[in-house]
Amino acid sequence: MENVGQFAVTISREGDLKPTVCVDFKTEDGTANAGSDYEPIEGTIIFRPNEMHKQVFITVIDDDLFEEDEHFYVRLSNPRYLSHDGCTPMNGAISNTNKSPPLLQLATPAIATVMILDDDHSGVYSFAESQYEVSESVGEYHLKVNRFSGARGKVSVPYHTCEGTAKHGVEFEMTEGVVFFDNNQTSQEIVIHIMDAESYEKDAVFYVELGEPVREEDSIEEFDDQKDPNHQSFDEKIALLGKPKLGEIYKCSVRIKESKEFKNTVDKLISKANTKILMGTSSWRDQFIDAITVSAGDDDNADEDGEEGEREEKLPTCSDYVMHLFTLFWKILFAFVPPTEMGDGWACFVISIIWIGILTAVVGDLASHFGCTVGLKDSVTAISFVALGTSIPDTFASKVAAQNDQFADSSIGNVTGSNAVNVFLGIGIAWTLAAIVHAYRGTQFRVDPGSLVYSVTLFSICAFLTCIVLMIRRRLGGELGGRMLYKLPAVILFVCFWLFYVLMSSLEAYKMIPGF
Repeated sequence: MENVGQFAVTISREGDLKPTVCVDFKTEDGTANAGSDYEPIEGTIIFRPNEMHKQVFITVIDDDLFEEDEHFYVRLSNPRYLSHDGCTPMNGAISNTNKSPPLLQLATPAIATVMILDDDHSGVYSFAESQYEVSESVGEYHLKVNRFSGARGKVSVPYHTCEGTAKHGVEFEMTEGVVFFDNNQTSQEIVIHIMDAESYEKDAVFYVELGEPVREEDSIEEFDDQKDPNHQSFDEKIALLGKPKLGEIYKCSVRIKESKEFKNTVDKLISKANTKILMGTSSWRDQFIDAITVSAGDDDNADEDGEEGEREEKLPTCSDYVMHLFTLFWKILFAFVPPTEMGDGWACFVISIIWIGILTAVVGDLASHFGCTVGLKDSVTAISFVALGTSIPDTFASKVAAQNDQFADSSIGNVTGSNAVNVFLGIGIAWTLAAIVHAYRGTQFRVDPGSLVYSVTLFSICAFLTCIVLMIRRRLGGELGGRMLYKLPAVILFVCFWLFYVLMSSLEAYKMIPGF
């Protein structure tokens, strides 16, 4: 660059490094002239024994006038040997031996071309992007104008806004003016006022366009840039090249969108207001009618059909009738739960929890009796039938949560929350009550660990392997869902983990393999 000041040119030596040699150098004009563009220099570089590189320092003269990129040369010449005392040896001998030294040669390149890049251009002005998006609640929007390829001098850039689908006085305020760039200033901002109409949905566009930039000295000197190029002098042509100009993106569009905060607030209010309508029931009569009525299954394309028009009423299929027969008992049973209209839903919540507790106890007792009937130990029954019966509903709940949540956070929360309730509440409350009863009776409450250590260790190993599989799935695009090529093997592997865990725990319970 022209403003570099002083820079170094490196001269290298190859071959035998033992003798002392020297080489002459000199600068020569190209399009750059000595004295006005650079300081001329010439001399001799001496390479002492084992020296490979030397540097020559050249000064570039910096001015404030725009010029085309120029160049000059640095030429090497007359390489020769020197004696140890610094004198040129006579007859090519460098020692008292009779052997002649090898001939010194200039390698290619022996001439260096130095290009001086001018830094006095007034700059190119444009926006960083051709499209911008802004929320209507921003108030004042600051649009950045960039200056590059030079920043010399004071420059003014006019601008104005234009209507698109966004209208003046409704979505934004029309504005026009001039942004001023000081010397070496590389960016400036245009301030535009955006009007907030608190719209639930908005998509309006307006445009901002830059005018031709003008240097301060040009406006004073009134330089004629419309002059016929054939009648322009060389200095006038060079001055035109250094004038500020517009870049490729001198016009941009600004798209005004609705405020996300305002839209989320409205969505929450509507959702809260319509919760009873969307999810609630008003009477026991409606619940019993719904329980005994065969309804059609969910349509996966319901949303798409709803966008095209009103859907035709679906009729129940054969599978809908079969599932209705299987679930009729449970539908009627839970139809006794109070409607959500009663007590703001608290009565429904409490009774539902009580019913779930009763059914869990019944399932546990039935599984225990089944195990006794077929001769299974309680530990085997617990990790197979009881666990399977209580966990399948959680599995489907996690599936629904994962499908309806963008990042499947609800699914993870359901899994961890369900296990936390089982461990901390299920075992904790039962053992606390048992401890209180035994303490009241004056006896000790003891729980035989049985195969707990072996079972927990085996479960931890399977859980660790499952985490590794999930980490691999994340690298392939996601832990849940995805291509069948990745999804199906993962499902089969997890089922195998469960079967392996049940099998090994059962073998240890029957003492067929040693435990811990």
